[in-house]
This record gives sequence, C-alpha cells and structure tokens, in this order.
Amino acid sequence: MKTHILASAVVLASTVAFAAGSGDHSHDESRPVGQPGSLAEVDRTVDIRMNETADGMVFDPDELVVSEGETIRFDVSNIGDLAHEIVLGTKENNLAHKQEMAEMGQMDHDDPNALHLAPGEDGEIIWTFSNAGSFQFACLIPGHMEAGMHGPITVE
Repeated sequence: MKTHILASAVVLASTVAFAAGSGDHSHDESRPVGQPGSLAEVDRTVDIRMNETADGMVFDPDELVVSEGETIRFDVSNIGDLAHEIVLGTKENNLAHKQEMAEMGQMDHDDPNALHLAPGEDGEIIWTFSNAGSFQFACLIPGHMEAGMHGPITVE
C-alpha cells in the first residue's frame, strides 16, 4: 500500500512539474535574436501578413533585413482562414520548439518574441535586434512551417 501511495505521489509531482513547465514559454534561447523593445525606441514599422495560398502557408514579406541595434514594431495581421503565429528566434531553437509543440499539443505563447493570432486578428511585437547574424521568423503550429511558413531575418 505504501508503495502505491509513494508511486502515485511521484507521478502526481512529476505531472505538476511538467504542467508548470509547459505553461511557461519564456524561452531564454530567444535572446540571441535580441530583446523586447519599447514603443519609444521604435526605428520603423514592418507590416507582416499571415495567410494560406494555393502554394502553401505564407508570411508577407517572406524575409526581413534589419540593422543591428534597430528596434522594429511588427504590425502583424492574420488575413487567413486558420490560426497562425509568428516566433522570432534562431532556426535551431524554432525547430526545437516546433518539435516540442508537436509532442505536447497546442501551446499558448506569452513570450515577447511570439504572437498567436486567430483568423482576422491583428497584433504587434516590438523587438530590438541587438545581435548581428542570421535568424528566423516562423509559424510553429504543427504543419505550418512545413507548408512554407518561415523566413530568414538577416541582422546586419
């Protein structure tokens, strides 16, 4: 009997720890691409539209070039018929996070480098690109990246 109670407690404790971890999506690995910016720091605004087409799922524009230290206000619109998201990060971290989402199911992102929008919704991300390099923006909803919903960010 004690063994069953102990085993149940261990399972319950690991489930609680897993659930707590799965709700917190403040991924430190997003930091190589920069950090949240403020409206007062915005250097320019970039409009991004998310949509489905006959050729797949797309971002428009499909690539971004920014300057190191530049703060961008992304005005993001989901003009499609499906929910989409945009996540700023390294290609490797986006792929790892996409795999995590596929294994765990839909996640609600509350990260400053991510935005999840239902069809017809608009939102914004204000981001300062503090490091030069090659990064990525992507939709990590299962199947969307594979359908073409990703693009490079070049920080010069």
